[in-house]
Amino acid sequence: MHIVLRLAWRNLWRQPRRTWLTTGAMVFCNILLVFMMSMQFGMYGMMIDNTLQIFTGHLQVQAPGYKDEQKMRQVVPNILPLANTIRAELQSKAVAARGRTFVLASSEERSYGVMVYGVEPEFEQNVSNIPGLVRDGRYLRDHDAAEIVIGSILARNLRVDIGDEMTLLGGGADGSFAAAVVDVVGIFTSGVTAIDRNIAEIPLGLFQETFSMRGAGHQIVVVGEDLDEVPLLQMRVQSVLPAGSELQVLDWDTLQPGLRQVIQADMSSSFFMYFVLVVLVSFSVLNTQLMSVLERTREFGIVMALGLKPGKLGGLIMLETALMGMMGVVLGAFAGALFTSWFTTNGLAIPGMEEMAAQFNLPAKMYPRVNLLTLLAGPGIVFVFTMLAAIYPALRLRWQNPVEAMRVA
Repeated sequence: MHIVLRLAWRNLWRQPRRTWLTTGAMVFCNILLVFMMSMQFGMYGMMIDNTLQIFTGHLQVQAPGYKDEQKMRQVVPNILPLANTIRAELQSKAVAARGRTFVLASSEERSYGVMVYGVEPEFEQNVSNIPGLVRDGRYLRDHDAAEIVIGSILARNLRVDIGDEMTLLGGGADGSFAAAVVDVVGIFTSGVTAIDRNIAEIPLGLFQETFSMRGAGHQIVVVGEDLDEVPLLQMRVQSVLPAGSELQVLDWDTLQPGLRQVIQADMSSSFFMYFVLVVLVSFSVLNTQLMSVLERTREFGIVMALGLKPGKLGGLIMLETALMGMMGVVLGAFAGALFTSWFTTNGLAIPGMEEMAAQFNLPAKMYPRVNLLTLLAGPGIVFVFTMLAAIYPALRLRWQNPVEAMRVA
């Protein structure tokens, strides 16, 4: 085997220029695949994080059935003590309790239906980016103050500004009539029309008092450091729920199923492009190995006439291809990791993106996410297709007649 390996390696460098060109094509393809897949997964992570940071969070504690029905009476009892317990267990401030209901919001001139959230002002900024999107005025401060923060489109529709009063009319958790008069202290702009037109936030204490919650709420939102730790967080949060409680701990995928579907659709289109790139490289390998076999037709005819079986020669061609493919994998993965790691640290800024990102409270740069999958998946697939491309040149030797092959000049 050692002699066969040396022979295969020597045969590769009979035409060094052709070997380097083919290997270079594989290296370039692998660098491109590592970078593009890392950038793609980094963008997915950023898209998920930014979507979840608006309201959803990575996890939510809810009453059974609340996710689908969202009825006012489906509550988490004693929500503030439970939120404090979860914060102590996780040793994190990225935990916030909320209430949620639909009300009729009225100004002096107009009335609109609005979704009102009762939030903990001191913790909401750790689980949502709404506090950072306030463009006029300020965010909520006091847990019990009669104040409200609304979206910019809602403010325009109601014709209210900072300091104006609004009246909220709705129903309490016990079926009673609920009403409150609040002062507009902040106006936020998220860039998402549905949010800026339909969402408002008031302090949780005021929410509980106005809507007869009796210390209850509807959601406890938890945000972790990374998506990878969500399963562990889910188990830890589940462990601190009251004994015998029917409360549910739902992860982001359950709360936002459409988000994963969007990512899967984008991955399908991207992988088709990757497939085309890999096939082009495979044809380059096929051309190289076929030319190598045709150039050595007389040589192969002689050794077959001496008794060497075509299967052994086919194995030699496959070994030559494997050596060339391994060079492409190692050099491509290494160079791709170096190239991508620079952007992992410094980020990739697209001209014009900084202004748009600032408007939506998003990062100004995109950061690739390098892991074993993005580092090895692309080069591994290239290697497999490289070996498949060498099958035809190797099988061609089985159809070769030794006498006719020796007559080739």
